[in-house]
Amino acid sequence: MLIANTHPDHGLPLNPADAETLSIAEAATVSRFLSYRPNHKPTPLHALTGLARETGVAAIHIKDESHRLDLNSFKALGGSYAVIRLVLEEAERKLGLKLDIAELQSPAVREIAARMTFGCATDGNHGKSVAAGAKLVGAKAAIFVHSGVSDERVAAIAAFGAEMIRVDGTYDDSVVEAERRCAEMGWIVVSDTSWPGYERIPALVMQGYTSMLSEAAAALPQTPTHVFIQAGVGGLAAAVAGHFDILYGDERPRFIVVEPDRAACIFESAKAGHPVKVGHDEPTIMAMLECYEPSLVAWRILSRKADDFMTIGEDAAAATMRRLARPVAGDPPVVAGESGGAGLAGFLKAAQDPKARAALGIDARSRIFLINTEGATDQGRYEAIVGAAPEELLATA
Repeated sequence: MLIANTHPDHGLPLNPADAETLSIAEAATVSRFLSYRPNHKPTPLHALTGLARETGVAAIHIKDESHRLDLNSFKALGGSYAVIRLVLEEAERKLGLKLDIAELQSPAVREIAARMTFGCATDGNHGKSVAAGAKLVGAKAAIFVHSGVSDERVAAIAAFGAEMIRVDGTYDDSVVEAERRCAEMGWIVVSDTSWPGYERIPALVMQGYTSMLSEAAAALPQTPTHVFIQAGVGGLAAAVAGHFDILYGDERPRFIVVEPDRAACIFESAKAGHPVKVGHDEPTIMAMLECYEPSLVAWRILSRKADDFMTIGEDAAAATMRRLARPVAGDPPVVAGESGGAGLAGFLKAAQDPKARAALGIDARSRIFLINTEGATDQGRYEAIVGAAPEELLATA
């Protein structure tokens, strides 16, 4: 399904706090912080020239976050960045000094970090980022995972030394339990979703994503005309919509939010005109997007800066994984997890529908920007869907 944004706030300027969070200056700060991370390097931006010809557009570019910081997901940017910022702020309070990222590994800062515990709920990728950030600074991490998170994803998080806490129910149930337990234990919640009274830390998580967008904008040969970005609680989608609005101004691309039809909380909020929590029945294979209630900060941004909202089905997500793995002749293979290619799945669905093409203004001059948000974070599921291991596919590149 595809609907236009009819919210009264659509087109209004960003809230001043959101504009500051997603500003060009703050994106530069994030990039500078990242330069101190081990294994940091820009991720690839692939031109899918063959697919562009096939779908009748001028260009398709996809930012490939499967290479991000050896954590296989764009979420490596958000949670870890928030942890680093929070540790430095606590150290500044305790030491009475202004500190920068260069002091992160100093004995005084690490001593303070060692007494801090960061907790969060996760479908997999955000928890891995928080755990990796905690390990980097010498802090502790407690990660809450719901019953739908696979054992492979749990093991990947635990490898960073995090305490793993299983929660019955859905992602939203794990968010509630993480908030309760962290309050009880005096731990700091580093969530990628927000609720009344809890906005600053999720805003830091979103801010962490802007470095990826700066990289993409610097590498793109031309300003994109359309951006299709997948959403769970909406944090990434809001970061992209808000930052690109600031970066491109009057030339901003049309922004389309893509969600699983089994977990479309942003889509249903757009229909209702306000944030809503949706019911859940069958799980979606797009596990990283299986969220049933939007982040309030994300909704505040998307209600103003998203232009359209759409949903995709399970078959479309799986088919897109296979299409990226075995691409049109001349295009590079891309390893995308179940959620990673959802933005592309949305574009392909729209490109094949004459009414949707017309509604979105897609034509031979369109330049499409996408993000592959994750690689094969669950290799067993990936191989079952695609029919080959990632290393086999990339060996043919």
